[in-house]
Amino acid sequence: MRRRLETTPQRYHQLATASLILLTLIVFSGAAVRLTGSGLGCHGWPSCEKGQVVAPLQTHAVIEFTNRAFSGVVALVVIAAGLLAFYRVPPRRDLKILGLMLPLGVVAQAVLGGLSVRYDLKPGFVMGHYALSLILLIAAWALYWRSKPEYEAGLIEPGAADRLTMWATRLLLPIGALMVVAGTAATAAGPHAGGAGTNDLVDRLYVKGSDTLSWAVGNHTTIGIVFGLAALAALGIAWYRRASRGLLRALVTVVVLLGVQGLIGAIQYQSQLPAELVWVHVCLATITWVALLWAWSTAGTPLPERAGAPTGAAQPGGAGAA
Repeated sequence: MRRRLETTPQRYHQLATASLILLTLIVFSGAAVRLTGSGLGCHGWPSCEKGQVVAPLQTHAVIEFTNRAFSGVVALVVIAAGLLAFYRVPPRRDLKILGLMLPLGVVAQAVLGGLSVRYDLKPGFVMGHYALSLILLIAAWALYWRSKPEYEAGLIEPGAADRLTMWATRLLLPIGALMVVAGTAATAAGPHAGGAGTNDLVDRLYVKGSDTLSWAVGNHTTIGIVFGLAALAALGIAWYRRASRGLLRALVTVVVLLGVQGLIGAIQYQSQLPAELVWVHVCLATITWVALLWAWSTAGTPLPERAGAPTGAAQPGGAGAA
């Protein structure tokens, strides 16, 4: 039995890649459920309605149930990633730990999703649901990156030529996390509560009274400006100090995504937050998060500079950290 389950590094990396893609797509799917007003299309959990596993033939029930069915597909893939990490040849402890984190994270997501429905999409549960998705993507990305055959062979050299470049790149991740939190607050205070399609009244974030939405959007915009400037600075430092092409590509991707995000954010706010643009904004935020993880990993951890080595020269050895 064990020999039948044994997996090569190449095949396991393919499974890790599939897990990363599916865990990204499920965020898109979940955002679509909310922005179509279908968050309470099914009032039961895990079945759609009491005594009815399959959704009734109603638009919003079908949308919500389809998202749940897709979640089941994602769960099967990440469970396989967790299980086969123990049958990968040669075995690796770090992949076993990361592999187990994926199904545990999906279970936590299912529980939080059920609580969100149980408590009528209260803002805290919905915000936590999205935040947990991004935390889960960290584990999925780490599994993808570390399962690369070239990572195991030690062929991935640090993309950052020195520690200044590395820390300038790594600083982007916590700023990005802060911007995501501010973005979820803006969405939680906005008009898309998730229950419009089923005529359900859903509480909104109301920490500043009637000014909550303006307050949340203002904070989100300010953090976004700081984030954009920090990304430009990191790209400039990386270019000036001769970082690898891989790191430069990752940072350019982050900068471009932030520019597009800023443009869409401004348009959607001036357009009274249409659901379609909000969905694009959420999807791009998720892709930007993955790009930040790419930049972090590509930067790696440079080795201490050797005596006589020129400033900015690439140091040999060492795989990029996930």
